[in-house]
Amino acid sequence: MSSLLLLLLFLLLLFNVTLMLEFRYHSNLEMERYLRQISTENPNVTHLYSIGQSVAGQQLWVLALGSTPHRHTVGIPEFKYVANMHGNEVLGRVLMLQLIDDLLQGYQKNEEWALRLLNSTRIHIMPTMNPDGFDNADTHCLYSQGRFNRNGVDLNRNFPDPFAGQRRQQQPQEQNREAEVKAVIAWLKTETFVLSANLHGGALVASYPYDNSNGGSELVGQASLTPDNDVFIHLAKVYSLNHASMHRGDRCDDTGPFQNGISNGYEWYPLSGGMQDYNYVQAQCLELTLEVSCCKYPPVAELPALWIDNRKALLAFIQQVHLGVKGRVLDSSGVPVQDAVVEVKGRRNMCPFKTNLHGEYYRLLLPGNYSFTVTYPGHEVLTEALSIPYGPDVYSALIHDFQLRQAVSTTSRSPAQASSSPNVTCNHTLHLEGRGVASEPAWRLVTFALALAIGLRSG
Repeated sequence: MSSLLLLLLFLLLLFNVTLMLEFRYHSNLEMERYLRQISTENPNVTHLYSIGQSVAGQQLWVLALGSTPHRHTVGIPEFKYVANMHGNEVLGRVLMLQLIDDLLQGYQKNEEWALRLLNSTRIHIMPTMNPDGFDNADTHCLYSQGRFNRNGVDLNRNFPDPFAGQRRQQQPQEQNREAEVKAVIAWLKTETFVLSANLHGGALVASYPYDNSNGGSELVGQASLTPDNDVFIHLAKVYSLNHASMHRGDRCDDTGPFQNGISNGYEWYPLSGGMQDYNYVQAQCLELTLEVSCCKYPPVAELPALWIDNRKALLAFIQQVHLGVKGRVLDSSGVPVQDAVVEVKGRRNMCPFKTNLHGEYYRLLLPGNYSFTVTYPGHEVLTEALSIPYGPDVYSALIHDFQLRQAVSTTSRSPAQASSSPNVTCNHTLHLEGRGVASEPAWRLVTFALALAIGLRSG
């Protein structure tokens, strides 16, 4: 009997060792095993799915975390982090795995910060958008081997660019877009993402849209400013000021200096086809580009300190998804309506913000007084003034539903829908229910069971 107890104790200790997430660079296969194990062990607060495949056929895994991880819940905002878009910029991979581990440990220990965050937010984490590039990456701090995908394409230059049509720039045909980019574009049509960041390396700065310009009214000095520039500056500062040293703005020898550790993307350097502009313009999701390390491929010995440098900022940024106001638009019968336009006076977006399948809208706004205009076919134009408090401290934006009145006649006060900017193709989201793409058959999970027990998180 004592021998059996000793064996069980040994197996328990071995299991606990595998649960220790080491600070190192995990291969794509090791990362997949880790995500699978996490999802299997925490089914109530995690959901693993794939948004598609890379050029070489590797899955683009996403782990969703929250109290309802498998599907969207009305009133719960969707947040995402995307890392390793450039295959040789690798710190983001490590930070994302550590963040997953940190969130789950906090939740399991009933720590208030983790409970409040996961109960109020659905968080999607993609540790690598470019697994093929990572496989080919060199460990040099500055050189770019592995930056591109298997086809030699920079994924952060391959998205539809909102300024290209206005400048008559040549854009890739849709069928020629890279597999990874097409997967992300499709992903954005299935979820109402509110706030996002993509993690890069080679500098230490929080960069915000726009990355491009057509030389129009958005160009102010050397910067290309969005209608939500005040919000973007606030979001960038939240990350920078909560980071151990980013806010100093001069930590990297070959980049900067950046005042407060933030920069307008275009003012830093213009780029066409970037992911953050696409998120903001076509998917009504405010996204930052976070450059989180001076070295693209930091030495393993530096990883624990780099996690500590970024941990507080990563968590604080997620909490900003609760800025502003959220709610639903209801028709004259009290039924939530899709594709109602919700506009804020003084913030005319290239593509108007519209309600989703559930009639929801989310607008990230700083505290203050705002005038909203809501339009929907067959109904009168609704204009309301709202006083918006600071929501992140209470883990909820202001909740306000707009109740529409049916128009007396089609010619009285029922306007045409707000139009987008000329030559900009807006992304009409599909809002499919539940990312089931990655729900794997049970037999596949069994296939990985033994592999999980032999050093999934060990060296």
